[in-house]
Amino acid sequence: MTGVTAALAALGMAAGLAGCGAGGVGGSDTVTLKMVAADYGDSAANSTQKYWDELTAAFEKKNPGIEVEVDVRSWSDVDAHVAALVKKGEDPDIAQIGAYADYAAQGKLYSADDLLSIPVQADFLPALSQAGELRRVQYGMPFASSTRLLFYNKKLFAKAGITGAPQSWTELADDAEKLKAAGVKYPFALPLGREEAPAETLMWLLSGGDGYTDNVGTYTLDSADNVKTFKWLRDDLVGEGLTGPVAPGELDRQDAFNAFSRGEVGMLNGHPTLMKQAKKQGVEYGMVPLPGVNGKAKATMGVADWMMGFKRNGHKAEIGKFLDFVYEDSNVLDFSDRYDILPVTSSASDAMAEDPKYKHLREFLDELPHSELYPVGKTSWAQVSAAIKKDIGKTVQPGGDPAAVLQKLQNEAVAAESAE
Repeated sequence: MTGVTAALAALGMAAGLAGCGAGGVGGSDTVTLKMVAADYGDSAANSTQKYWDELTAAFEKKNPGIEVEVDVRSWSDVDAHVAALVKKGEDPDIAQIGAYADYAAQGKLYSADDLLSIPVQADFLPALSQAGELRRVQYGMPFASSTRLLFYNKKLFAKAGITGAPQSWTELADDAEKLKAAGVKYPFALPLGREEAPAETLMWLLSGGDGYTDNVGTYTLDSADNVKTFKWLRDDLVGEGLTGPVAPGELDRQDAFNAFSRGEVGMLNGHPTLMKQAKKQGVEYGMVPLPGVNGKAKATMGVADWMMGFKRNGHKAEIGKFLDFVYEDSNVLDFSDRYDILPVTSSASDAMAEDPKYKHLREFLDELPHSELYPVGKTSWAQVSAAIKKDIGKTVQPGGDPAAVLQKLQNEAVAAESAE
């Protein structure tokens, strides 16, 4: 971002003082920041490691005395990897992962006030800033965001004689039956595997009229509506053989996206990244809001991934200087452009909305202010999310008992909440 204030100049001076004699691997006057980040690519060719390598090289060129080493990990294990590092007392300086609140509650994180210049912190989209707060203090800095829509393969729909996108659960199941009869491998891909089960779950809970929590933030995983939702998935989709050859509990999101891009999937819920992947493979697709029981779902699911700075190594000034660079408009838009991810700052969002180049993202951008996010401000969320990844697939397996599984998850959520 341009117009960095005198506060940033002071921050840079502090970084230089902190770096002297730090004994980093680059020399006695070099501080080396260790960062763990999630991979947004769909293959080795477009791994996010390349983005971070280029970004850190540009930063280091402008900031001699600070080096940044970024370890990019799959979404399947990046949160667990950071948790393991913290447990061993080897906290990274920076992590870009799915949840921040448990680390903040343990006093392990710098606040956003500690790290960012005022213009940078003020530029975050308000809803995302608020979602990054624990007890009204912002610790989680949003890094990337997205909303979700129902994607469908136009060629497969035409082959099955389907003339329009489904608007309700009944229409969705009917269309899936037609796709199955037309020989489509995955009429509806339902990825409830560990990679991103909490997202797929929340989309369906919202479409069924409920969610993870009520209006005051109390967990409601085993509500009557949520049980009905998973009974419908078990009986009307999975039980009818409409979700393909891989059990939903074993199907990861990226595997489902890859199958869609191969032309093997009729419908699935997807985020903006899928557009580029599908287009690259020549798949013609359409997008509509996820159908609800009798019409459009009550809300679209929104997701924000989080940046955080750990205190253990004491590199506050250096972390802040690097993150101010990360959130410059040009860098935010570069990342969004590479991965079709929505920006988290107002200035970058405005620039994207005004640029015809990003016309394909406007439907997602329009949904973001009204979307419902994970309850990330709860310190229990990381534990609850891990439990969902582990168990939610059992609700729809043959003989699965949604009520029992959701009650177990609810009990674990309540216990985690009580332990805060």
